[in-house]
Amino acid sequence: MAKEKLEVIKEAALQNNCPECFNKELTLSFYQKHRYGRFFHKTTGEITHQIKCGKCGSSIYPAKWTDDLERIFDYYQKMITPEKTSIKFTGLFYVLLLLFLALVAAGAYAYLAGLIQF
Repeated sequence: MAKEKLEVIKEAALQNNCPECFNKELTLSFYQKHRYGRFFHKTTGEITHQIKCGKCGSSIYPAKWTDDLERIFDYYQKMITPEKTSIKFTGLFYVLLLLFLALVAAGAYAYLAGLIQF
C-alpha cells in the first residue's frame, strides 16, 4: 500500500485579519501530494491549500474568506511552481526487474541448450 504525503510547496505569512479572532497571524500554505510505495515514488499534480490562524489555530475555509483574502490567495496561487508530475522507481524495483530478466534469460538458455524440454 502506498503512503500519501502532502509536501509543502510554498508557505507565506499574511498580514490580513483572521475572521475568527481578528489577529494578524495567518499562514497560507500550498501542498503537493506525493505517493511513496515500495517500488516507486510518484509526484502527483494534485495541489491543495490551507489558510490557518497562528493565534486561535483555526483553519479558514473559503466560505469565510474576505475579498482581501481572496485577492491574496489568487496572487500567491499564481506564484507557486509545483514539481512536475513524475514517477521514480526505487532500488527494490530495479533489483526485482534484474532478477526477473536473469531468470527468463536462464530459462531461455536452458531451453535452447536442450537441458529443458516441453
